[in-house]
Amino acid sequence: MLGVWVWVWACAVAAAAALQPRCEEITIPMCRGIGYNLTSFPNGLDHDTQDEAGLEVHQYWPLVEIKCSADLKFFLCSVYTPICFEDYAMPVPACRSVCERARAGCAPLMQKYGFQWPERMACEKLPRLGDPDHLCMEENDRAQEPEPPRPPPRRPYKNHCKDPKNCESGPAASPGEVASEECACACRPPLVSVRALHNASARTAGVPGCALPCRGPYFTREEKDFAAVWVALWAGLCAFSTLMTLTTFVIDSQRFKYPERPIVYLSACYFMVAIGYLARLVVGHDEIACDGALLKTSSNGPSACTLVFVLVYFFGMSSSIWWVVLSFAWFLAAGLKWGNEAIAGHAQYYHLAAWLIPAAKTVAVLLAGAVDGDPVAGICYVGNTSSENLKRYVLAPLIVYFALGATFLLAGFVSLFRIRSVIKRQGGIGAGSKADKLEKLMIRIGVFSVLYAVPAGVVIGCFAYEAGGREDWLQRVACGSACGGKPVYSALMLKYFMALAVGITSGVWIWSGKTLDSWRRVWRGGRAPAPAHRALVKGAV
Repeated sequence: MLGVWVWVWACAVAAAAALQPRCEEITIPMCRGIGYNLTSFPNGLDHDTQDEAGLEVHQYWPLVEIKCSADLKFFLCSVYTPICFEDYAMPVPACRSVCERARAGCAPLMQKYGFQWPERMACEKLPRLGDPDHLCMEENDRAQEPEPPRPPPRRPYKNHCKDPKNCESGPAASPGEVASEECACACRPPLVSVRALHNASARTAGVPGCALPCRGPYFTREEKDFAAVWVALWAGLCAFSTLMTLTTFVIDSQRFKYPERPIVYLSACYFMVAIGYLARLVVGHDEIACDGALLKTSSNGPSACTLVFVLVYFFGMSSSIWWVVLSFAWFLAAGLKWGNEAIAGHAQYYHLAAWLIPAAKTVAVLLAGAVDGDPVAGICYVGNTSSENLKRYVLAPLIVYFALGATFLLAGFVSLFRIRSVIKRQGGIGAGSKADKLEKLMIRIGVFSVLYAVPAGVVIGCFAYEAGGREDWLQRVACGSACGGKPVYSALMLKYFMALAVGITSGVWIWSGKTLDSWRRVWRGGRAPAPAHRALVKGAV
């Protein structure tokens, strides 16, 4: 059954990818070098290939040559070779003002020779400049509204890779335009010129008027499609595994006493995290992580982005605190010889810490407007576009939680080894049996701890890798292949896997014959009997 669902997810992702436009380089001579260099077919005039479109658009070449309108060439190319963004399926036509200027200049001349302005190029069908619901293109130097003053250019820096801040003097050009200065930083594809699209102002890699595309600038379409299947697969397995743990707890809750009880809450948190990742399959990548053609950089109001962020961030941080609580409970039992009832007596404090601290951090992120889209996983989180936010709201808390949990766990193991040595030295009737049971308990704790600590440590390492390398990667995109590097694709795939692996392995604690017995009794209509209370660590000393 699980395999069927995995194939369904894979097919859904593949179908969604098939609907995205396949961009290709513009080859029509008249339309090369017009401010963008990628197009997709069929176009709005039902031309299937560039050869077909080129035969028709070149009929207007005499009008372009006599310069009846400075906007005619750009407008014609926007119709016959529409601009294409690999990660944005909606059309981005020229603005109505571009069409009206071209028509005003050339229509009288066409009428003089008996031709009318083509009905299928009617300007009234195009969006107006500044329409918040429809993106459109307007040439920078032809826009009617004045542009804000640009800062004076800095002295070109010959070795721009050594001092990328000097790239701020690079022009905020249309996609495909390369700066003429030695700095050579420009808003070239796959980055998006928000001036050309007349969206909100932005700055990427020191280049003003430049923003990140919806699905990121680093990887190929095949790599992005695989990432979608990869994340969906592990999120589905995580949801299935944690759901089994939670269901087992419901049918046989007496088995999960403190200090093991936090494992249940940890599994519940990872179940919600998995739901957040799976929301992409239901709602869609663009609706969650994107703002039109651009990657979402903030989300403060109610939206799918905000909901997914709360699911992944709040419950992800809460799961880390439950790991600390679990380690602390083991320390109380093994190091301080507390019994189950004594540990459970402070349960309200565990819940306060595990729910209130993440809630406060979640509110802080929302108030700071730090929620942004993940271009690879298609979710909303924090720190995808800002290294500072990633360090402040993600890396620092995770490192603190990991260090606290590891400290308590190590102290608990030291105590268990000491107790085991005491039992063996005392000898007596049943000493061997007690030592064996204690060893089995230590093995289970050790296995579960490794299955949590290793993924958690890898995730922290991957976040640190992103925080340290993001600016370098953006410099490579904006300033040319000689500047900066590129994120390692396998490192990001490892991050998503490890972020969900703890939920998958959280069921280790219930993988036993007792779980099978509980499910058999439920299947037969019986109830799971309450097991006898055991305080192994307390009774061993």
